[in-house]
Amino acid sequence: MHVAIFSTKSYDRQFLSAANAAYCHKLSFFDARLSAETIQLATGAEAVCAFVNDEVDRDVLAGLASRGIRLVALRSAGVNNVDLEAAQREGITVARVPAYSPYAVAEHTMALILTLNRKTHRAYNRVREGNFALEGLLGFDLNAKTAGVIGTGKIGEIVAKILTGFGCNVLAYDVRPNPACEAMGVRYVSMEELFPSCDLITLHCPLTPATHHLINAEAVRRLKPGVMLVNTSRGGVVDTRAVIKGLKDGTIGSLGLDVYEEETDLFFEDLSNRFISDDVFARLLTFPNVLMTGHQAFFTKEALANIAETTMANITAFEASGRAVHEVTVERGRG
Repeated sequence: MHVAIFSTKSYDRQFLSAANAAYCHKLSFFDARLSAETIQLATGAEAVCAFVNDEVDRDVLAGLASRGIRLVALRSAGVNNVDLEAAQREGITVARVPAYSPYAVAEHTMALILTLNRKTHRAYNRVREGNFALEGLLGFDLNAKTAGVIGTGKIGEIVAKILTGFGCNVLAYDVRPNPACEAMGVRYVSMEELFPSCDLITLHCPLTPATHHLINAEAVRRLKPGVMLVNTSRGGVVDTRAVIKGLKDGTIGSLGLDVYEEETDLFFEDLSNRFISDDVFARLLTFPNVLMTGHQAFFTKEALANIAETTMANITAFEASGRAVHEVTVERGRG
């Protein structure tokens, strides 16, 4: 198949081309994000491959359908950027990569937790400047602390396992309790109980209408004062303005984010020589107890190889049978 691949960087080209060696599809790589303004780049293709910040809305899907495109192969697990009902109306199949490396995201989550706690990022800069003072670097033992994991799919399960290894008492919330978590001693509770009980909360749920702004002003008011909050799931799970208010009044003692609800025009690009006009994002960066990475949690060699292989498998299966390996239904998109 001829596949138009959007939002590509050098590493995407490397891993997708390597995976395609066994399939021999025709791959056209584009730096641009998929949107109504760039859809013409897909002209002549039979499928498009999209990433997390590509726009796969009603208008884009109509434009794809008018060009004869019948497959959107996502290089991600989340589908919140796709209008699945519009895809169904247009007769376009949407496929995703349901699992690539849950260890990558779970381990990055722990990197944020440990860095925020022990302030190694600040210590690194101090030592390079000859400053060996310890003031302002005080952390706490994770052992015996209560950690909350919201969302216990495979990533949340691995995070819970790691936190258990650190000696944490782990509470969890999920609409579907994970037996593997229960077997390791994780206790499922309501969010009403979890919020005020935890010294640390980490988010691992998909972005759906039910989880949009799950951490909002009301949730922040219920948090244990001084809590550490970490989000490596989707930016829209957190109401950024509510979290900023929590940082200002001390309810949130530290914040680690790998995702941001308005990240589309920021992440995956080098903006070091440009002015960032997002005032909310800029405000976040003024807090010394906020640590942000640019949607990096998935970024390991193993994850990229798995994403590329699954993407090619979806495309190949669709070419052969009209059905992708990992199709997404409207019901699944509604969460």
